[in-house]
Amino acid sequence: MAVRAGAALRTAALAALSLAVAAPLVWMVGVSLMPKGAASAFPPPLWPAHPTLVNYRDLLLPHPDPGGGATSYHIAPAIVNSVVLATLATLLGLGLTLPAGYAFAKLRFAGRAALLRALLALAVVPAQVAMLPLFLLLKSAGLINTYAAVLTPYLAGVYGVLFVRQAALAIPDEMLDAARLDGAGEWRILVTIVLPLLRPTVVTLALFTFLASWSDFLWPLIAITDQRLYTLPVALAAISREHGQDVELMMAGAVITTMPVLVLFAGLQRSYFSGVLGGGIKG
Repeated sequence: MAVRAGAALRTAALAALSLAVAAPLVWMVGVSLMPKGAASAFPPPLWPAHPTLVNYRDLLLPHPDPGGGATSYHIAPAIVNSVVLATLATLLGLGLTLPAGYAFAKLRFAGRAALLRALLALAVVPAQVAMLPLFLLLKSAGLINTYAAVLTPYLAGVYGVLFVRQAALAIPDEMLDAARLDGAGEWRILVTIVLPLLRPTVVTLALFTFLASWSDFLWPLIAITDQRLYTLPVALAAISREHGQDVELMMAGAVITTMPVLVLFAGLQRSYFSGVLGGGIKG
């Protein structure tokens, strides 16, 4: 009886916590479906009596300008830019991080210990500290205000290399030695043996990289000045400077930014939790 009561209490506590976490998201969606000014009423409604998509239309499609003609918030090109950049950051980041993590875990080469210590030291340096020297370096190379500048921080993240290394350490050396005796090179071993075993780790790292690039605001704001290259967070910030008082419009922008992330996470959550909690290989 006491066990059942304890289980019921835990279930109730988890349900209450889930509701507390989900409530702001539900309210965000509700406000985005309200007509202009409805969210400013007191007390604010939790859900619109007559839902409307006018805020999404205003963000995604050209709409009439009071001065004549048509105007647009340029949010659709920013969505395309964010999708392209997040996808490229994920693919390029994995392409560089996975071999590096495997090399640090299973290969012996000159300077390996010193490089690993340097990576561990860099892991504690805040990313904001490196932004100024990185900006000056990219500016001297003529890459500011380009996609290359935005992608550079994601090409070989320190945490990604250490994450892959830690997972690859669990792979038995005997398995790799047997492949080498059969004539397999290191690249073939990486592709045919290591990566399939590290699938949860690869999915987790890909998810982390995509979400970090998708939601990044500060670095794209620094590296990009051309409005045509704006990412979604930067474009929404530019809109908020002029229309920040339009709560419903900004909530629609927040939904557009958040929902792809939630859908992606929901679709990959099993592999994600396996990678974070269980390591790269099942024991």
